[in-house]
Amino acid sequence: MNRQERRAKSPILSGPLWSNAARFGFPLALGMGMQTSFNLVDAYIIARLQGDVGSQGLAAIGICDQVSALGTIVSYGISIATGTLLSRRHGAGDEASVRAVAWQSSLILLAMSAAFALLAAFGSEFVMQDLIGAKGEMALVAGRYLQIMVGGSFTIFLLLHLTTILRALGSSKTPITFLVLGNVINLLLAVLFVYGPGEAPPVFSWGPPIARALGIPRLELLGAAWATVIARMVPLLPLIAIAAYRFKLFHRESRTLPHWPTVRQILRLAWPTSSQLVVRILGILLLISLVTRAYSSAEDQSSVTALGVVLRLETMVLFVSLGWGSAAQTFMGQNMGALQLRRAFNSGLLLSAYNFLMMAGFSVMCWFWGDRIVGFFDPHPAVVQTAHDYLRWVSPSYVGLGAGIVLGSAIQGAGATRLTLIIDLAVVLLVQLPLSLAVTTFLHFPPTALWQVMALTYVCFAVAYALIYRQGKFLRTRA
Repeated sequence: MNRQERRAKSPILSGPLWSNAARFGFPLALGMGMQTSFNLVDAYIIARLQGDVGSQGLAAIGICDQVSALGTIVSYGISIATGTLLSRRHGAGDEASVRAVAWQSSLILLAMSAAFALLAAFGSEFVMQDLIGAKGEMALVAGRYLQIMVGGSFTIFLLLHLTTILRALGSSKTPITFLVLGNVINLLLAVLFVYGPGEAPPVFSWGPPIARALGIPRLELLGAAWATVIARMVPLLPLIAIAAYRFKLFHRESRTLPHWPTVRQILRLAWPTSSQLVVRILGILLLISLVTRAYSSAEDQSSVTALGVVLRLETMVLFVSLGWGSAAQTFMGQNMGALQLRRAFNSGLLLSAYNFLMMAGFSVMCWFWGDRIVGFFDPHPAVVQTAHDYLRWVSPSYVGLGAGIVLGSAIQGAGATRLTLIIDLAVVLLVQLPLSLAVTTFLHFPPTALWQVMALTYVCFAVAYALIYRQGKFLRTRA
């Protein structure tokens, strides 16, 4: 099939851009958002544990989610680089290169999974207590939870990688369907493993009899970790089968030993992307560490608990934006591969606009109903008040955070991954880091000042990416 025939058959390369981009991007954004909503259900399940166990668990997962996200982000950088190469090669009709890149990138992630399993076995408690500064019983519980989540990182590494591969080749609905299926299974297993045969809230009263019949013990917070790891394994086999039979990937002729030129090409694109996303997560971990050290104690964890809830809400912004950003990456890469630079450029702007509308709605929801949402998880007045202050300052800036993510993904789709790293480093090092340290360590301002710094940081991300994208120089990048 020649280039004109591929262009005519592909909605990514031809047809009305506004409708084709919406049809491709909306399922990705919805699926990623639903994945986060199930994480909120996990938080609700843990928060309903009796006594301090629920509050400590809620605070622990708020911290651990961000720490374990470091590994996921590094792996996702490799997946993004893979998606960039695949979309460009697929747009150009080079299917042999598509198969080679898909297999070699999978080998990289398998090696990375082994490294993170070793890190989990020997370093979890050090990370929580010495690096993050977690205190009391919560620190011990969080260390054990983190050990399971990071030790099972291979499940999320491969799950996101396979969905990225399928999306880069033009399939947006199928991989998201399996992501949602995995999260439904996560919900069911979390009820069984967290509560076991013991007491459970009325809405989950069906769980204890089943757990009792199956001999499942009450694992509380650790049960949520095991449920997540197991549930992520379920969609892997069908996704591999789809990749193999629909897209002809991972066949015997493709399963070679590491091909170092291809590996180096993937890593050359991946390291700036991984580093950029790590910078984002380190910015959040800086926020958590400063709140833990400056505004909490072993006796009073209310500020950390509140932060754990609002950061889970904020993860919705990140994941929905990454969904639209994944669509932007695919449209950018395939259209550049087909030498349609104007359509590539316009696709990033359009998909960013779609995400802007969704983030505006989410910001309004957090502004007006944030108290009720947080109180649903933990009704303690100190927790609700802290979360209220955070959302009042930060939630309006979610439109900026989302716009920066989508435009950055489009730039990455063009192969200019170092550029996005430079932008994120500049914002975090020149804005967030110095201002955060100033208001907490030197000026000893109340937490509200720290929330204002976060809002300013998100706005700076949007302004920086908008200015860079408008210039369009990244369209000259070769991948």
